[in-house]
Amino acid sequence: MKFWDSSALVPLFVEESATAAMRDVLRADREVIAWWCTPTECASAIARLEREGSLTTADCSAALRRLDDLCASWYEVQPVPAVRVLARRLLRAHNLRAADALQLAAAVVAAENDPSSLAIVSLDARFSTTAAKEGFTVFPARGE
Repeated sequence: MKFWDSSALVPLFVEESATAAMRDVLRADREVIAWWCTPTECASAIARLEREGSLTTADCSAALRRLDDLCASWYEVQPVPAVRVLARRLLRAHNLRAADALQLAAAVVAAENDPSSLAIVSLDARFSTTAAKEGFTVFPARGE
């Protein structure tokens, strides 16, 4: 079981350079944990690709269906007060955006406050670096 950042999930729904690698990670472990806002973050990224002309309307619709299919099977960390409290601490301790702080706090909650017990899948360098500093194992490892 791994916690997935939206940056690592989007390549599962649209073809990107990291698509094959992310599919391999998912094939190796189908149990996904995600933050409550992750579906919205993924939909935002997919819609942006459509607006920029990188995806056709049909491709965008298909990507959103794939997102919905995976969402139906993953474990979702809800927006509980503990996430908000942890996010605030993370914002003071690290150079994070609010959404990333909430996402990382959700991972800490999912790990039951033991980051060494849960791996994170992320393609965002800043998020990955911070997650590693907080004690998570991060996939793919930097340099892969």
